[in-house]
Order: sequence, then structure tokens, then C-alpha cells
Amino acid sequence: MRLRLPVERPTEPPTGYKIAHPVLSQDGTRAGFTGVSLGGALPYGVLDDASCVYGRRHRPPARLCDCGFHCVHDRTAAEALLCTAEHRAAALLEVSVLGAYIRFERGFRYARQRVRTAAPGPCDCGATAGALADAGWGRPGWRALAPACAPCVRGRASVSLAGFARLAGEGLRVVAGGGPAAVPPADLPAEGEPGVPELVAEAALLQARLDWFQTQLARLGERGAGGAERD
Repeated sequence: MRLRLPVERPTEPPTGYKIAHPVLSQDGTRAGFTGVSLGGALPYGVLDDASCVYGRRHRPPARLCDCGFHCVHDRTAAEALLCTAEHRAAALLEVSVLGAYIRFERGFRYARQRVRTAAPGPCDCGATAGALADAGWGRPGWRALAPACAPCVRGRASVSLAGFARLAGEGLRVVAGGGPAAVPPADLPAEGEPGVPELVAEAALLQARLDWFQTQLARLGERGAGGAERD
């Protein structure tokens, strides 16, 4: 006898929560995410379809496999994962569960998803993140990013939160979080329009880069003056 799972027909896509690391493509033209567990080797976009990480030809989520996107029902449960050392630099994602899915006690395993909101945590120094900077690791063709404030970006490759949202596309909203207990603000700007916090963060990032360039120019000037005196 073959067991059949109950069939659900929701009027709107279920909402779930998960954590993932923001990633930027090697050429800097695309942005996405990479998971923290089974599917971490396969970066995905804001709107994407799941594939079997074992290379099997079945369509996720297969009942006898672990393939598919994963998320939990409760936001607090996802935030709790950010407390572990290896996940401190991950972002909290709010997603829409699309396509076929299997419901479990604590979450979903499903075929397709849309990331609606991404909330990176604070910078390592504790300040609110204004950008996503090179985290020092990645996947082939993708550079992992970590939240950073303007002074801590320094010379690392980085992108502002609003810039990451534009590269990711599909109406993604990126808001700076304050850690595991942070809640994205409800008064988000209209789709495609950066709000005041995003503009302030971009301005701070540009100022930090300008300060860095001025420092480098000053050093080059000192070296040039020293060489002229020796001549």
C-alpha cells in the first residue's frame, strides 16, 4: 500500500524563514545566496527552483530524498540559528514557499522559492551594517559577503545593501538587522526605491572609500617628496 501525503491548496503561498550567506558573482553583476547546510554548494537567486544536490533526476521535493529548499515556520527558530559561531555572518531571509512542498512539524521542504526580505546582522564590531563586504571565502564563481559598517569595509570588495538588492533583482528588500532578535522595519520604501537608511548607508560607504583614497594619495605624495629631496 502506497502512503499518500495530505494535499493542501493554500489561497496564497506559505511564508517561511531561513538563514543564508549573501554572495556576489565573480564579475560583480549578480547577487544571490548560498545555504548553510545540505545545499550550501549551490548558490541560488531571489526567485529560483530547487535541484537535487545528489544529482538525481527526480523533481524536488522527492519523498525519499532530502532535496529541495528548506525553511522553518517560526521566525524565532530561524533567528536562533544565527547564534552559532559559524552562522553569525549569515542573513535572515523571509521567503515565499512556491510550487510543490512537503510540510513538516517545524517547516517546509519545497520546490521553488522567492526571497522577499533579507536582513544581514551587525558588523563584527557591533555597529549596524551599511554594506556587505568580502567575507574571505566563497564558492566557484561566487564571493561570499558578510555584513560590515563603513569604517570596517576599508579596501575590501563590497556592495551597499541597496546595491545588493538591485543586483539580486526580483523586488528583493535588504534591511540592516541588529542580530538574532532584530525585526526588519515595517515602513519599507516602495519597490525599487531606496529609503533614507539605505541612502545614508551608501553615503557613509562612499565617504569611507574617499578617506581611504585620500590616505593612499597622501602616502604617495610623501614618497614622491622624499625621492625628490634625495635627487
